Amino acid sequence: MKQRGNAKNPKQALHVRPSSQTDLSAWQIGERKSGPKTVDLKSTQKPEKEKQQSVSEQAGNNTEDYLEQALTYFERAKDHIPLRKNEVLQKHLATVETIALQRGLSPEGLDVLLNVALSGRLADTVNSRILKCLIPASIIAESSVVSAVSWLCVGNCSCSTQLLFLRWLIAMFDFIDHKEKLHALYGFFFCSLQDEKLCPYICHLLYLLTRKENVKPFRVRRLIDLQAKMGMQPHLQALLSLYKLLCPELVSITLPAKAKSYFKNSERLWKAAINTVRRRNQATSLTSQQLILDIGHPQSRKRKWNTQLILPACTMDTNKITRSKAIIHADILSHSESFPVEELQTFSQLLKNIHRLEFPSQMGSVLRNSLLLHYMNCVKDESIYLRLYYWMGQTLQEECTWYKIDNQQYEEEFKDFLDIVYKTECFLQEGFSSCEEFLYKSLPLWDGFCCRSQILRLVSWIPLSSFSEMKPRLCEPLAQLFFTSSLYFKCSVLESLKDLLQNWLNWHVMQLDIESDPKISPLNTTLSGLVNSVAELIHFVGWISTVALRLENNVTFLLYFILDFYETVCDVYLKYNLPLLVMPPPGVFYPALLSMDSVNLNQLCYIMYRYRTNLVAAKENELIKKTILQFKFSSQTYQEYNQYIMAMVGCLWTSSAFQKDIHPQGIRLDPEVLKKTRVQEVRNSFNIVHHPALMGYAILFLQQAWPEDKTLNFSLIKGRRWNWYLEYLYTQGLQGLKLFIESSINRVSQASQTKSDNVQIKV
Repeated sequence: MKQRGNAKNPKQALHVRPSSQTDLSAWQIGERKSGPKTVDLKSTQKPEKEKQQSVSEQAGNNTEDYLEQALTYFERAKDHIPLRKNEVLQKHLATVETIALQRGLSPEGLDVLLNVALSGRLADTVNSRILKCLIPASIIAESSVVSAVSWLCVGNCSCSTQLLFLRWLIAMFDFIDHKEKLHALYGFFFCSLQDEKLCPYICHLLYLLTRKENVKPFRVRRLIDLQAKMGMQPHLQALLSLYKLLCPELVSITLPAKAKSYFKNSERLWKAAINTVRRRNQATSLTSQQLILDIGHPQSRKRKWNTQLILPACTMDTNKITRSKAIIHADILSHSESFPVEELQTFSQLLKNIHRLEFPSQMGSVLRNSLLLHYMNCVKDESIYLRLYYWMGQTLQEECTWYKIDNQQYEEEFKDFLDIVYKTECFLQEGFSSCEEFLYKSLPLWDGFCCRSQILRLVSWIPLSSFSEMKPRLCEPLAQLFFTSSLYFKCSVLESLKDLLQNWLNWHVMQLDIESDPKISPLNTTLSGLVNSVAELIHFVGWISTVALRLENNVTFLLYFILDFYETVCDVYLKYNLPLLVMPPPGVFYPALLSMDSVNLNQLCYIMYRYRTNLVAAKENELIKKTILQFKFSSQTYQEYNQYIMAMVGCLWTSSAFQKDIHPQGIRLDPEVLKKTRVQEVRNSFNIVHHPALMGYAILFLQQAWPEDKTLNFSLIKGRRWNWYLEYLYTQGLQGLKLFIESSINRVSQASQTKSDNVQIKV
């Protein structure tokens, strides 16, 4: 037992109170002085400081002694000792529980307690309490796990103890230093599936252990037989789904396509304790988190939640390293042995060993490893995504700060985790279905404030699906928050939905590139479904934008984000090769046309210019019977565009908007109504000289052209001076206005204009 005590690192020991027998005053002094040390201390304070440190070290030594005594007691226990009326057992059990739950246990201590709990020498209540306090301070030795599994073959421990051990093994799976010997026990675990109580947890463990070589026809048949006997159990479906992904030729039955929560949460009993140990160890840990693995400086093993989503430490023995080096110098045709992922450090190594690379059992570890993410992009192995989706779904659900009150204190860690997930989605250019399910479940409970930027960024990566499914689960709860939240939140939602549309369109472009010949490929329901989903999303954004502008009194800041969304919409046909074009609703178009900000007006002009370019291209393709996509735009789209163009030209150019605007929701007014306004030159109120958004430019133009005239006579801007004024506007950066005027207005004075520059596009 003395040797076991020397194996621990006293520098990393945390001063805790193991039991009521511990010196309380010494422990309290140690706790107060365990924080950061002060740099500038007076010389008169040094003796006091050294005295306090010695007391703290003494308290730590006392803690070590109490733990050693407890472990020695349990190691020597031979008979079936009951817990009741046994003060010695109660004292040592309390010592182990206190220390384990506050700072964790060493690998040697875990080995002793595992053997004690599964040997059946103690009562079930004692075994249960021991298993519940087996919290690792660093790692768990694989030999300890194998030894513990061997006790299951003896049959001394009860079924409840076996079940609790399996739950512990699943929860601590990431802390096991090696898993080769554990993989060798795959057949033993598979034979245990016949026990109905243990079956869900055995399936979960097999799910973590399964490799392609583990999938055998007899195992597939056994799972199918169990499913026929027990019914459609989610844990059996999970294992069968993984088998089908690894060896689709062996699994012929149809399984649910969508991933869901297959397994019950096994970490709940140890979650709080692991949190405590992790935060205590973080205070003294100097290990830096790196994107790729470093053999020379292994990372400390932490729990797999939140900010500790890194690959477990690579504590390889020398024999394994020597064997790996021997593989490199072996025959190049011999690639049967897998390449250790912990040795992957450079991109060249990835390219050379991509066919031999095996992912770690803990799939969450890839989120911080750029090389493994490259591998996921190159090798489309569905089993990798299935493992990652399952892990991520469990983690998101468990760590969500507004699901449980206990998680609210860890909001910053949850934000960091969501940031990592978002960066991974951007790297892979693909949204995670587990994130989609999390958003659908969490948005109805979300207050719109907690982790706002992280949640909205995840919304932008929701995978393409039917809008009829998205509307009640995403759009409706998001709309409720949208209408009742601040202006900044509204703008953030619009930006997120714009990014969502952009990602869907980019996905469509990639799909076209994958197809061998899109001209010959017949139109399928996928393209039709994409068109419908994109159109519904655009209509949804148009609806909430219209309502938001009314609520916010057409504020310029909000209008900018709305027009930014339609800047993507107007180019869908030409830029993304999607046969769809949706005009902005009147509730967006007219506030932008009558805006008092030149940026919004200029942006609207550019959007209408791009709409015209796309519609002209669609009309030309239709006339020459270029049916690549076999879609035709509705004549209503052309009519709505022409109505908007007439309103814009009437406002900015011909000063006849109030008379010729033919849109049902336009700004046309009867002459009698205009007279009652008593506004002089009401017809000119919105041309490029008098428009509220451009009047500032007109004033500056007059001051530069006629500096001696202080009357600011706007009627001087006509004829040649009108053209000078236009050139002046163009030099001020209003390129959208320039493109609109040159493309949509037929200026008789310019002979270079062609017939294609007519105001309207005839259908």
